[in-house]
Amino acid sequence: MSPRAGLDRDAVVAAAVDLVNREGAGALSLKRLADELGVQTPSLYNHVDGLPGLQRELTLLNARLLGDALTAAAIGKAGPAAIAALMDAYREYIKANPGLYLYAVRPAALDAPHDAERTRAETRIVMVAVAVVNSFGLTGDDAIHAVRALRSVVHGFATLESAGGFGIPLDLDESFRRLVAMVIAGLERQQLAAGTGRATASA
Repeated sequence: MSPRAGLDRDAVVAAAVDLVNREGAGALSLKRLADELGVQTPSLYNHVDGLPGLQRELTLLNARLLGDALTAAAIGKAGPAAIAALMDAYREYIKANPGLYLYAVRPAALDAPHDAERTRAETRIVMVAVAVVNSFGLTGDDAIHAVRALRSVVHGFATLESAGGFGIPLDLDESFRRLVAMVIAGLERQQLAAGTGRATASA
């Protein structure tokens, strides 16, 4: 069977992104995607390495797009302004890509430890966040703990929001603004504690 004219890997991946963002990652199958594209399922193997290959393409694309969004948000900023910009960008990315984003949940170190391209893309995301919390004087393990907390709160809020999980008719933007303020206050307390610890150690 000859491949459909105009169909290439980018078109297949784009159709898969549209599908998972509309209906969730669980909706993705080669049969369903082929139906969406108006081709026979075997045609997809001309462009992707089966379902695992397609899932890898989605994971890599998600890491690159999320990295781009966070980098653009944080560049040139530090401290509270950087945290607010990073959290806002993270939330907006999840809202715009609710299905694709779920491919960020398991890192390459667990799913594909030898996938260097994916590891680089995911490491870039972590390094952007680390650079932001570094501006609060947090380094080493303290920075990683802070990044995990930051990721957890935005992930939780935005995935609940995307799923319609907040039932009370109260302004979600205001709720998120307060969440950002709580995170900033917590980082500032850690910054103060770290500074006190260093002063005590050097006394």
